[in-house]
Amino acid sequence: MSTQDCLFCKIVAGEIPADVVHETEHTLAFRDIHPQAPTHVLVVPRAHHADAAALAAADPTLVAALVGAAAQVAADAGHPDDYRLVFNTGAGAGQTVFHTHLHVLGGRALTWPPG
Repeated sequence: MSTQDCLFCKIVAGEIPADVVHETEHTLAFRDIHPQAPTHVLVVPRAHHADAAALAAADPTLVAALVGAAAQVAADAGHPDDYRLVFNTGAGAGQTVFHTHLHVLGGRALTWPPG
C-alpha cells in the first residue's frame, strides 16, 4: 500500500477529519471510531510505517515517543495509572490499517486474556 492510499496518512495530513486529542511533532492521537472502552484512542506516528515491528526496526526512538504520547492521552482522560496499550501486528492479530498505531484503552475493567 502506498502512503497516498493509507487512511492514517490521510488523517495525519488533515485530508480526513478525526477527533484529535493529542499531538506532537512526531505523533498524532485521535479517538477510535469503534471504541472498545470509554477511552479508546489511537496514537500514530506522523511518518508511515506498516506495523510496530517495522517502526521498531526503522526508528526505535519513535516507538518511545508513541508510548509517551499514549501515557499522556491516558492521563488526560483521567486514567494515569490504569490503562492498556495494544499494538496489533499483522492481519491475523487484528491489524486492519497497515500504518503503525497504538491503541490506548481505559475507563473500564480490562480483563485478561483480551480475546
